[in-house]
Amino acid sequence: MWLPELSSGSAPLYERLVLAMTRDIRDGVLAAGARLPPQRELAFRLGVSVGSVTRAYAEAERRGLLMAHVGRGSFVRGGLTAVPDIPTMGHGVLPGRDTDGHSGGPIDLRCNTPPPVPLMADLGAALTALMAQGALDPAVHYIQGAGLPHVRAAGAQWLERTYGLTFDAENLIQCNGGQHGIALAFSSFCGPGETVLCESTTFYGARMAADHLGLKLRGLAMDEEGLLPEAVDRAAAETGSRLLFTLPTLHNPTTRTMSETRRREIAAVARARDLLILEDDAYYAYSTRLPQLASLAPERTLYLASLSKGVCPGFRLAFLSLPPGLPRERLMRGIRALGYCPPALGALVFSQWVEDGRIDAIGDAVQAEAAVRWEMARERLGGLIAAPGAERSPHAWLPMGALEAERVTARLLRAGVEITPPDASAVSVEADTGLRLCLGAPRNRGELERALSVTGDAVRGAGGRDRDGII
Repeated sequence: MWLPELSSGSAPLYERLVLAMTRDIRDGVLAAGARLPPQRELAFRLGVSVGSVTRAYAEAERRGLLMAHVGRGSFVRGGLTAVPDIPTMGHGVLPGRDTDGHSGGPIDLRCNTPPPVPLMADLGAALTALMAQGALDPAVHYIQGAGLPHVRAAGAQWLERTYGLTFDAENLIQCNGGQHGIALAFSSFCGPGETVLCESTTFYGARMAADHLGLKLRGLAMDEEGLLPEAVDRAAAETGSRLLFTLPTLHNPTTRTMSETRRREIAAVARARDLLILEDDAYYAYSTRLPQLASLAPERTLYLASLSKGVCPGFRLAFLSLPPGLPRERLMRGIRALGYCPPALGALVFSQWVEDGRIDAIGDAVQAEAAVRWEMARERLGGLIAAPGAERSPHAWLPMGALEAERVTARLLRAGVEITPPDASAVSVEADTGLRLCLGAPRNRGELERALSVTGDAVRGAGGRDRDGII
């Protein structure tokens, strides 16, 4: 039985498995026509998830390395050269598109970005204004660890206008995106081996940060409104955890949103158990504007708001607000240790957009496009999508069993649509299972239309094509 030797490194497991397969085919370890092990058996022998092996087989088939035959298995192809991997598509123009704007490569629904809107003219106008003011000089120098004062002042204005929260600019910390803010909070207020509480299914970036820092995540039960207060209370008592990480608005990946009552209950439990709360409010701009935990428990909530999900991910800009009186020095040491200071150029453009009002127009354009794309998803997929806890969402959640999710993921890969691996966000055995579709990732509506059509076929046909050829 073929048992590959997986290389180490930061690449996803499925990619390393495909690399091992490619190497063994090239070296003759796997001959043309050789039958690969069943996916579950290989997963068991390697000690990895079935989903990772399933994705690797599907990716290898897409690259021309394998042939899959229903009921017989997967076989090494002979006499063919594997097609090169196609890089993840961004929002720029690539050569070789067909008439509806599709490049002919896979459509990527993995990256949860805001839907693309024209930004080049706004970027040029901001740079021209900054140049005329002689305000670009900080972009080529080190700046203070917490960020430029006028950028933090612009951040406070933006948060008040967009999020309805009033923060002292001096209390805001400029981060290199939301992921940086999460890592800073985790490393500053938890020690190695300690436990962070979170939803049973959570943001993949939080899982990465906890794993890198040697922290444990305790996934807690959810219902249709999100995190259950009694689950938080019980886990805090059992673990002695000092920090709760939560996405109360349009939870990633399930799109659930806590009601005001639920938020007040979570805040009460946090007070009773003396928990700090890290509130990741990345999707608040898409919501119906419920009161944030930061307004219900300001004395213990670290509030994180990022431009990545509602304005421009390339700026790598987020703002972290600490509760009054919470020591900042350990967090500032983390900034100096991990990057010394935040980058300035994108932040300067942001501050100019706030000053001239363009930030509001850009946000409105993003929301308008998000509304169109959400309606497209609802029309194409109907009841397959879980109803989001807000007016719209940049990502859709398709609840289904774990095994079915793995099978649909493989079908989508073969059909040229890439989605987040089903097990990427699961933290506990209580985790909700399903598929996340990032509606903002396709570069245009034509690509999204094609991806949604393929997804609908793959989900509605789940189980049918697997039995083709059986008598």
